[in-house]
Amino acid sequence: MHHRIAGVRLSRTSAHRKALFSNLIAALFTHERIRTTDAKAKETRRLAERTITWARRLGDVLGKKPERRSLDESARYVHAVRMARRVVRDRGAVLRLFEDLAPRFLDRQGGYTRIIKLPQRPGDAAPMALLELLPEDEGAAKPAAKDDKGGGKGGEKAAKGGEAKGAKAQAKGAEKAAPKKAAKK
Repeated sequence: MHHRIAGVRLSRTSAHRKALFSNLIAALFTHERIRTTDAKAKETRRLAERTITWARRLGDVLGKKPERRSLDESARYVHAVRMARRVVRDRGAVLRLFEDLAPRFLDRQGGYTRIIKLPQRPGDAAPMALLELLPEDEGAAKPAAKDDKGGGKGGEKAAKGGEAKGAKAQAKGAEKAAPKKAAKK
């Protein structure tokens, strides 16, 4: 039985698994987007979000220059860096996490990443996914969407979607009609 055991095994030894996820998270922090299998993306997301939270909890300390931090703030910073280095062994990726990514996510309470499903891999038909960090403006767009009242199937959202689909269909029809006219001449 597999009760109360977090994480997936992925048919790898524990050392291989740790190295795999450390490398995936380092690539995610460096490039902000990685393409991997669905199972690896889901597990990487879990570990990456925990690591980002360690950095984000510093909040006020991140804005200060290192020489301006108090002894307590410096200790908190060092502890957070060490906790992040337990998961991500790439020094450059951890530096990028604390300098660029953590300040970006200060206002978010979680959900720093998203998984987008991709078509299957041609060689072995493995389900693929794109794991990416949310951009800076993503946090500002979500509250505006909540202000729209009357969700559901009807309303303005459905009308807007219907208009957009109709415009796309008309554009496709125009594109298809144009080559036929040219071919007849």
